[in-house]
Amino acid sequence: MAYSAPASMTTGPRLAIWLPFLGGTKETTFPVLEKLSEQGFFALSLDPWQHGERATEPAKELMTQVFDGFRERMWPILGLTALDAYRVADWAISTHGLANHYVAGGVSMGGDIAVALAGADIRVTRVAAIVATPDWTRPGMTRVGERENMIEQGDPTAFGQWLYSRLDPASNLPAYARAPAISFELGAADTHVPPTGASRFREALGTTFPKAADAIRITVHDGLDHLEAARSPDLQNRAVTWLGDEENVAR
Repeated sequence: MAYSAPASMTTGPRLAIWLPFLGGTKETTFPVLEKLSEQGFFALSLDPWQHGERATEPAKELMTQVFDGFRERMWPILGLTALDAYRVADWAISTHGLANHYVAGGVSMGGDIAVALAGADIRVTRVAAIVATPDWTRPGMTRVGERENMIEQGDPTAFGQWLYSRLDPASNLPAYARAPAISFELGAADTHVPPTGASRFREALGTTFPKAADAIRITVHDGLDHLEAARSPDLQNRAVTWLGDEENVAR
């Protein structure tokens, strides 16, 4: 794990978990972890499954394999990393005497995982997801930087399907009935993670869980594609500010 602790640990700070993009590692999150610790969080990250110290192949090869068989390779990464983050939260809260509620966020795949984590763990009160989606099927997904190149997603493994059926946010709306505050920062020109996924999720929640729908903020930034939005310092700062907002954090 990688972490950044606040200047003072005497007041039982909150935990923040920030997760990296596909191909990223816990080390790539250090700039955000430092900003979160400046907000008073004990901020940590972990290598997603098959990433960093847990990798079995180079990141470039992993990314190629994911986009050649998205559901087979990506769904286990999403699901297993969400479960890992759940366990890491247990450890961090117990070991460091942190408050028993926490926030989560991430970029692209990391944001997908953070939203799924909020459905699995009732202690998550706030999520910041940059160029991310609550719908693991990503309808209309194209390859990064190739607007006309639609990704053929293939079929999941049996285990991947099991993870999807239990952790995919769009398929598990009741898990969000308690209304965790979720902010999506999306690019209007992003065809890799189309911003419509977040809108559909909020609309679906609105039919049965209107309080949960009201807790979701969606901001679509004109002119930004996937990479531009993912690398935007402004969107990063907006995410950190959202997570640090005390309003309605403790529920």
